[in-house]
Amino acid sequence: MTFWENADRLLIRYGASFTPRIIERAQGAYVHDDQGRAILDFTSGQMSAILGHAHPDVVATVSSAIASLDHLYSGMLSRPVVDLAVRLTATLPAGLDRMMLLTTGAEANEAALKMAKLATGRYEIVSFDRSWHGMTHGAASATFSAGRHGYGPAAPGSLALPSPNAYRSPFRTPDGGHDWEAELTYGFALVDQQSSGSLAACLIEPILSSGGILELPPGYLRRLRELCDERGMLLILDEAQTGIGRTGTMYAFQRDGVTPDILTLSKTLGAGLPVAAVVASDEIEQRCHERGFLFYTTHVSDPLAASVALTVLDVVERDGLVARAATLGERLGARLRALRDECEVVGDVRGRGLLQGIELVRDKKSREPAEALGAAVTAACLERGLHLNIVQLPGMGGIFRIAPPLTITDDELDAGLDILETSIRACAE
Repeated sequence: MTFWENADRLLIRYGASFTPRIIERAQGAYVHDDQGRAILDFTSGQMSAILGHAHPDVVATVSSAIASLDHLYSGMLSRPVVDLAVRLTATLPAGLDRMMLLTTGAEANEAALKMAKLATGRYEIVSFDRSWHGMTHGAASATFSAGRHGYGPAAPGSLALPSPNAYRSPFRTPDGGHDWEAELTYGFALVDQQSSGSLAACLIEPILSSGGILELPPGYLRRLRELCDERGMLLILDEAQTGIGRTGTMYAFQRDGVTPDILTLSKTLGAGLPVAAVVASDEIEQRCHERGFLFYTTHVSDPLAASVALTVLDVVERDGLVARAATLGERLGARLRALRDECEVVGDVRGRGLLQGIELVRDKKSREPAEALGAAVTAACLERGLHLNIVQLPGMGGIFRIAPPLTITDDELDAGLDILETSIRACAE
């Protein structure tokens, strides 16, 4: 049987259909299929590989760790884990003082939610109505953009808050702008009505990625912090995709000067390998410890994961990749805004740094989503040598997420954007 026949016959399908290419290898900003075709990777793998594919420093670290110290009994500690705790917390403001090393974003969010519930003695979790925090039970219960039908009850106390979609929100100021303050006030009024009086935490992304590249407006995070504090809730930020330089600052929350109670990191921390972390305050960690916090997993505190994360932090600092993401983000944003101004089907551009998106519409006046056009542009880009990730969720098939590696060159970025522009123009005719 052929590769695809075996895939169709033997694999459990877990979401959207597979990209119709067999990938043999990856290097830098490209993946290469079995026909020898190079494909620019504007998704950094699963929005993770910020150093590109097969980065030599990461390859050397993994090779060394596999040969010497990769996995231990979870009750043992190694130097890489403690070294990472020292290094990672040094990049964060006071109040984010203690680290737990895990493997996936869902796992990190699961641990953060358990800590929040244990520390507060409450159980209700608030997250955005277009959120995506993972597929394990607690994280999935805080995920509202998809995957809620057919699986039985979510975790009790899972409450939704309106996502601040400036392009489509019905909350408007007299001049037509996005009235996010009224929207947030309304959202918390609904939360208060739904609550049984046991609000534990609010879990959000600073930029909703799977939700359609929705960036929190300036001032939003600070007001959200105040609303949480008024209710005795913890604020948990999920920076799986926005952390480690992706947005042009080391962490996206730094733009707003607001420190969360708990921070979760994953995708970008491992640059494509399974690495995740939870970082919390001394106070929260102490309270959880006193109350018997348990999150004992097979790969907690694995030295291989720690070694990889240390290497990622080293390369990001050494090569100035945070500033590089900011510079490339300006270049990317300028190109996308020019495309929006020239093309009737490009309705909106949003995001920052090297996490940006465009929303395709039938026309600018109606703003009607253009899902069929999104699918056509995706196929056209792939045929021309560019892989883009379209949001694979109901009603969002015209939204593209653009997140190339932070190591991408100017010429590679321009080449990918040329392909995107050519494909949009050709498919819109």
